[in-house]
Amino acid sequence: MRIENEIKLDYSDVLLRPKRSTLVSRKDVVLERTLKFYHSKKVWTGIPIMTANMATCGTFDMAKVLSPYKIITTFHKYYTVEEFTEFFKDFDQPDYVAYTLGTRPEDFEKLSQMNTAGLMKHFSFICLDIPNGYLEHFLDRIRELRNLYPEHIIIAGNVVSNEITEEIILAGADIVKVGIGPGSACTTRRMTGVGYPQLSAVIECADAAHGIANDQGHGMVIADGGQQYPSCVAKAFCAGADFNMFGSMFSGYDQSAGEVVERDGKKYKEYFGSSSNKALEKFYGKKAAHRASEGREVLMPYKGDINNFIQDLFGALRSTGTYIGARRLREFSKRTTFIRVNRQLTTYLEPFDTGK
Repeated sequence: MRIENEIKLDYSDVLLRPKRSTLVSRKDVVLERTLKFYHSKKVWTGIPIMTANMATCGTFDMAKVLSPYKIITTFHKYYTVEEFTEFFKDFDQPDYVAYTLGTRPEDFEKLSQMNTAGLMKHFSFICLDIPNGYLEHFLDRIRELRNLYPEHIIIAGNVVSNEITEEIILAGADIVKVGIGPGSACTTRRMTGVGYPQLSAVIECADAAHGIANDQGHGMVIADGGQQYPSCVAKAFCAGADFNMFGSMFSGYDQSAGEVVERDGKKYKEYFGSSSNKALEKFYGKKAAHRASEGREVLMPYKGDINNFIQDLFGALRSTGTYIGARRLREFSKRTTFIRVNRQLTTYLEPFDTGK
């Protein structure tokens, strides 16, 4: 047993110090990036923001509304090959969708069926998703996936430390998903005691990933979860994240999945973690006897049309750029000084916890 005494930080533990800026207007801040990767030869251009691969936001409807903004929808694992076939009859934006699978043999069998059906050409990204990226067989699966799809941009995670970030990239991933337990619908920290404050995790993993480079590109990270506000998205980019992924801020809208529920005269929409009892029962038929639920079900306040949120999110990021003097999103981390604070910010949209 050992104790690390160095303080680690979450997004709410810091603010950004403003700096002298030559920018005249928020509209001068460029959010679009063009990225090149360590393994894949693809060149990607867009806004490096992703939906979490959750049932409430990683959906076909979300992809239709987000792709014109050049935001990536990371599809949840539960669509069938037939559903994908039907969807891609009218949709073809490979740079703005990601296919998600797990490490089970049946996940790779379904991937093979997707490939046989000619559907993988519709994806630039493949996300190999597992709650615990420290398992040895996870690295084996990354190698297998890279051999099967040498041209695709491979995302793999989740982890929270620098050494495993390096291993995952060297095994074949282009982007490492960073975060264990920070999400509002995740109870991993409460149930298992395992986790890492998210801002520090992003800083340390980004530093490790960016150190692995070749003539083509370098390793990258996604800050996955824990973003309560647009300011958290900005802080993640300032910490060195190449991409931001979140679920709660993409949930509760007209375009989000989930039933609309009324409580005390107010409207809510369902939102639940991928390891919640609801998700396990809905998509796997039951919760296996050997596992505990590590997610919760909440009712997200109904928020209306998502287009308004996207405009506010982009506006907030541009405003951050003007405060710290960053003309481009890629300059955020170079212009950042974090200030530690001794108080927590209050959540402005508190979900209605169902207690499950």
